[in-house]
Amino acid sequence: MADITASMVKDLREKSGAGMMDCKKALAEANGEMEAAVDWLRAKGLATASKKSSRTAAEGLVGVAVSGTSGAAVEVNSETDFVAKNDQFQEFVRNVTNIALAKGDDVAALANEAYTTGGTVAEVLTNNIATIGENQTLRRARRLTVDKGAVVAYVHNQVVPGMGKIGVLVAVNGADNGIAKQIAMHIAATNPLALSEADLDPVVLERELAVQTAKALEENAASAKPKPDAVIQNNSIPGRMKKFVAESTLMGQAFVMNPDITVEQAAKDVGVTVVGFVRMACGEGIEKE
Repeated sequence: MADITASMVKDLREKSGAGMMDCKKALAEANGEMEAAVDWLRAKGLATASKKSSRTAAEGLVGVAVSGTSGAAVEVNSETDFVAKNDQFQEFVRNVTNIALAKGDDVAALANEAYTTGGTVAEVLTNNIATIGENQTLRRARRLTVDKGAVVAYVHNQVVPGMGKIGVLVAVNGADNGIAKQIAMHIAATNPLALSEADLDPVVLERELAVQTAKALEENAASAKPKPDAVIQNNSIPGRMKKFVAESTLMGQAFVMNPDITVEQAAKDVGVTVVGFVRMACGEGIEKE
């Protein structure tokens, strides 16, 4: 059995919101594996699904840019929010976003691209670190392109035009009449895991199935009138998974502008098909002391 430390219990409490003793027991049951312990707590109804974005913090900006049927989003991190308000830092984010739009989203290749005012992107970033006096990183970039249709950008919590804490790109086929912007705002608010069920990571689906199966069986066993196992396996668990897929995929989610219909239906009603999206939130996935 793994040695369960106070630090591990503290970390699990922060990630799950569960009590100290429940966290200690979960870690013991999971042999010290943090994610497995979270799943154990969820199955027991003692925690909600954890999202990395809810437990991380990092400063900087996300920049977005669109040209024709292509769009790009870039994240540049800084140590403090103060630097994110710096004109020199913002100019760098703006220029690198435009370079990514023109050249592509491979970060290693992007760092070696020629910068607008001379030198490479990496060289200018190094100079910015020296002159601003704070560590900065070009963390990631995404480019989205469609053959026919449109790519629309949206920035949530915009600091300056085209830059903020959450950047979204939405690609649609068909004549966009404003629906893409509304869908981009929806994505910023709901943070879907994938476009549709077919795009969901099989590992995510397998893990959720294990959690929902354990949870359904435990709740049924504790019920005053337990249902036959066949009902749980054939009805309850598939129903739970159907709900998970609907809540986790853009096409299955209730449209925030009109919760009576899904995003897929809202797009279809105006003759548009959503073919891709990017949602980039500054600092998500980065553990910060």
